[in-house]
Amino acid sequence: MYIPPHFAAPSDAACIELLRTHPLGTLVWQQADALEATPLPWLLRQHAGLQLAGHVARANPLLKALAAGPLPVLVIFQGPQGYISPNWYPSKAETERQVPTWNYSTVHAHGHLRAVDEAGWVRELLDELTRQHEAALPKPWRLEDAAPGFIEQLQRVIVGIELQVERLEGKFKLGQDEQARDQQGSAAMLRQRGAHALADAMQP
Repeated sequence: MYIPPHFAAPSDAACIELLRTHPLGTLVWQQADALEATPLPWLLRQHAGLQLAGHVARANPLLKALAAGPLPVLVIFQGPQGYISPNWYPSKAETERQVPTWNYSTVHAHGHLRAVDEAGWVRELLDELTRQHEAALPKPWRLEDAAPGFIEQLQRVIVGIELQVERLEGKFKLGQDEQARDQQGSAAMLRQRGAHALADAMQP
């Protein structure tokens, strides 16, 4: 990924926080004659390094690619993003030297992916994913709330996958190359339009 220095993520911690708060990542891998891509929700784990855990359908062709062993892959995570109009920059009225752009933050996780076809591992993953995403709800749903045997039935048609992250690349293109008043002006307009997450991300 091309990353001009002024758009580089401030730290690995900032990249990890984006993974945590925007856990849907697109998994990209090389097939024999083409690239394949699949969006998946990931669980972030930190045990002697950084791991991303998820699951795919047993029929997914990814599993054939993993049959020979760990596979080099890329997972792309997208943070807040949106269109920026030149009309939102106070300097535009003075110079007429502004153009439209798109602000965004993204993180690319590189590493080797392995399949984990173990019922206990997959059950623990499903439990962690569920607890994480249900935690903020007034009455969190649990795996144990499903009909007896239903989760075990579903588990038979999925396989766990785990990525050992070897490198993170983060690009946070959030108006850092603009004057402070233009950053503030565009953030204010984003808030008016309800894009609060992107406006918050643009704050220095």
